[in-house]
Amino acid sequence: MGEILEKAKEAVKAIRKEVKTKPKIGIILGTGLGKLAERIKNKKVISYKDIPHFPVSTVETHAGRLIFGKLGKKDVVAMQGRFHYYEGYSMREVTFPVRVMKLLGVKTLLVSNAAGGLNPQFTAPSLMIITDHIGLFMPENPLRGENEDEFGPRFPDMYNCYDKDLVNLALEIALKEKIKVERGVYVYVPGPNLETAAEYRMLRILGADAVGMSTVPEVVVARHMGIKVLGISVITDMGLPDALEPLSLEKVITNAGKAEPLLTKLMEKIVERL
Repeated sequence: MGEILEKAKEAVKAIRKEVKTKPKIGIILGTGLGKLAERIKNKKVISYKDIPHFPVSTVETHAGRLIFGKLGKKDVVAMQGRFHYYEGYSMREVTFPVRVMKLLGVKTLLVSNAAGGLNPQFTAPSLMIITDHIGLFMPENPLRGENEDEFGPRFPDMYNCYDKDLVNLALEIALKEKIKVERGVYVYVPGPNLETAAEYRMLRILGADAVGMSTVPEVVVARHMGIKVLGISVITDMGLPDALEPLSLEKVITNAGKAEPLLTKLMEKIVERL
């Protein structure tokens, strides 16, 4: 873990040569959800490949850029593209950017993802405010190994993992702006294959409302460092075991695109109120 701290400091040193602002708000944009970056003003864009020790996105819909600038009147740093365990990265590599965000000064993390709906009351496309998660299917915990006390405690508490005040703020804004949102539990799976009908059924029995291949590792690391988290899933398809249909990445991206304007509006209003 000490190695991770040193690598994160080296990354921050390189970033500081290009950017002097100290954003308190970090944003992670998931599959098909990169257009919020277009709303950031006075931006400074840094390619992941130009940041020491940063992984590089291999998923075609992830731009692989770190964007600094103003969203409304607030300084933000946004990841336009994230990393996944299924790409071959370790969990420490997947979550490395969150470590860097912490050292940059981030106090609040807004994380989005594309997810499959498990709750039969949901429809696709739609938005779901994450109220909790199930991360027991992570093949590797990003906190495994020697703990770095400068980042956080050995046994971090996941109480209030998705900050209740931020959840209530998102719900309040959604109501005011007439944006229909669901709320529910997100379950992590490693991927990259989608689930079988039997697996969808099992995940629903366990209490999950949506399933995806990201977010939980980053959130665990964020909470390890005391960063407050708000998570929003875009439900791009439905994993209903008795009504499954063939699914492609193209369909996921299309549905994410349909919901993206609402997500962008909701995110902007949330940042405005932070």
